[in-house]
Amino acid sequence: MVHHTMKIRSNSAPSASSSNRVMGQQSVGRSVRWLVAAAIVGSLLACAGAPVVMPPSPPQPAPGVHDGAPAPAVQQRARSRWVAVDWRDLPGWGQDALHEAWNALLRGCEKPAAGFEVVCAEARPLAIASAAEQQAWMERRLQPYRVTEADGRAPEGLLTGYYEPILEASRQPTATQRVPLFAPPAGLPAASSGQRWYSRQQIDSLPEAQAALRGRAIAWLADPIDALVLQIQGSGRVNITEPDGRVSAVRLAFAGHNGHPYQSVGRWLLDQGAIREGSWDGIRAWARQNPQRLNEMLWANPRTVFFREEALSEFDARFGPRGAQGVPLTPGRSIAVDPLSIPYGTPVWLATQGAALNTQRLVLAQDTGGAIVGAVRADLFTGWGGWNDEPYRLAAMLKQPLQMWVLWPK
Repeated sequence: MVHHTMKIRSNSAPSASSSNRVMGQQSVGRSVRWLVAAAIVGSLLACAGAPVVMPPSPPQPAPGVHDGAPAPAVQQRARSRWVAVDWRDLPGWGQDALHEAWNALLRGCEKPAAGFEVVCAEARPLAIASAAEQQAWMERRLQPYRVTEADGRAPEGLLTGYYEPILEASRQPTATQRVPLFAPPAGLPAASSGQRWYSRQQIDSLPEAQAALRGRAIAWLADPIDALVLQIQGSGRVNITEPDGRVSAVRLAFAGHNGHPYQSVGRWLLDQGAIREGSWDGIRAWARQNPQRLNEMLWANPRTVFFREEALSEFDARFGPRGAQGVPLTPGRSIAVDPLSIPYGTPVWLATQGAALNTQRLVLAQDTGGAIVGAVRADLFTGWGGWNDEPYRLAAMLKQPLQMWVLWPK
């Protein structure tokens, strides 16, 4: 806010040269000055009893107090409805470390959502601003909207998690590493076409499907469940042992799928009463005890994902894989959403409470997934690591209620 200072001009005092006059003129001058002074004093005394009326100053909000509730407004999306709310309606607003989300915000600004161009230009220099300045800017430039079902019903939101696994592989099949990870085959139908290529079972069993994938293997894993996890997560970091013994650290990024719907193997086992909890630990334990039924379980999910190999430099290793928005994901601050509910690049206020995570924080809609469908449905990117690392543990545990508010330019 710019403060305008009113400039007051003061008249200069009489010059000392005025004393260079004859004595007669000085006597007359004193009489005149005495009369003028008396008149001025009398005028001031007469005005002293009348109050001076000043124009009222506009009311100033107290520091830290939010403005009144915004005017009612609704935005309709294909799979959701947004209802305008006040910033005070966001649980935990003002308590998040916004600077931790600013990198994700600026990453999203590399490919801004429609309407965010000006907002993104303003956000860049705020990366070094204080938390109070960042919060004040968001409240001034963005309007929070509660996300509901498309018909306005209160949603039954769901938050899950995903991560980037780190796996060991071989460039060539070996005695122990026999599970291939494929690049897309020639002629794979585009996902938007609705056409289906060979199913997972057909890829494993039909000669014509195997012929179409000949020469398309990028690397080979030892565990088919590792391969399934990698396909479900959509990308991963793989240390590939080359034929000459060198180890290449690469990223396998999502490059397409066979057009079949995703089906949860955990749900398949639960429906049969084979396991009590649909965790990866439980799935792996069942697979070890029932090796003769392993393919039956894997084939319960007909979808197969194909990958693209990317170099993983030391700099790239500091960031997550690129999500559907086309920007690198930020652990704990990037979410996968249904783009028919929330556009990519949208800042979102997320609130969840459960056994795995209790948080209210700023996140960015930067990815999607086959199972991420619905108005209030999100997958939190937790980072990268192995089976015993926290990103995997949190991603595996997350399955709890969710509330979301989109933060949209005013």
